[in-house]
Amino acid sequence: MHWHRYRSLAALLCLCIIPLSSCFVRRRTVRAPGNRPSAPLLSATKNELIERVHRIADPLQSFSMEMDMSPSVGSLYVGEVKDYATLDGYVLFRKPDGIRVLGLAPVIGSTVFDMVSLGEIFRIHIPSKNRFIEGRNDSAPTSKKQLENLRPVAFLTSLIIQPPDAMGDITLLEEDMSERDAFYILLIIRRDADQPWLVRTLHFDRRNLDIIRQKTFDSSGMVLSDTRYSGWKIYGGIRFPSEVYIQRPQDHYEVMLNVRNMKINTADLTAEKFILNQPPGTELQQLR
Repeated sequence: MHWHRYRSLAALLCLCIIPLSSCFVRRRTVRAPGNRPSAPLLSATKNELIERVHRIADPLQSFSMEMDMSPSVGSLYVGEVKDYATLDGYVLFRKPDGIRVLGLAPVIGSTVFDMVSLGEIFRIHIPSKNRFIEGRNDSAPTSKKQLENLRPVAFLTSLIIQPPDAMGDITLLEEDMSERDAFYILLIIRRDADQPWLVRTLHFDRRNLDIIRQKTFDSSGMVLSDTRYSGWKIYGGIRFPSEVYIQRPQDHYEVMLNVRNMKINTADLTAEKFILNQPPGTELQQLR
């Protein structure tokens, strides 16, 4: 008898709850992932995305760039950023790994820094400090003034988007979507007999398949650089972003680059343009 009474009570309770269930449900209309009427999503395979990177990187032998350079110290990662005045900037690049970056003070045009990297070694001249710094590209930052920790290799890593190494890397494809955006992400994993590790990710906007972001990581998985790209244009027949935003969270600085002019594969970028000797009378600081 008690069993029948409990069943009757349970049935009555369900009948009471059902009319109220709509109070706990909220319906909303959403767009399909990444869907915008003016820009339908494009599809691509992993190999097609890798080929897009090759079309950017392979024909790029050298360039000279004029730009506005806006540095900041601190980081979004630590919740505080201090902006500095925009500099006139110049970048020279020559394959495979030669890069020279020159920053000039606005209006007066005096040199704020001149830095060059070839292979594993970098050199920096800071005239206002009468200092000349030389060291390895993997040297840890040493100055408490974050802008003095600028390294030419940071520009090289961000400006030159390399395709995966078919022999040394494993490449995976990930799809990422939200109500507003849709991406393809290439995850580039370094082959290592002891411990393979994620070295880079390349993010492609599925509305146009442009590369919009590149992240690099150290062997512990921490972010070395986080670079965002926009405003892709044609320079000398090669597509290149006109806006590049570089974040270096471990070094606690950021740099926004806005390209004013760019010359691609010019014959005058000889090896001599990437020589930076110590000026007489400057203090030498060697980093190991």
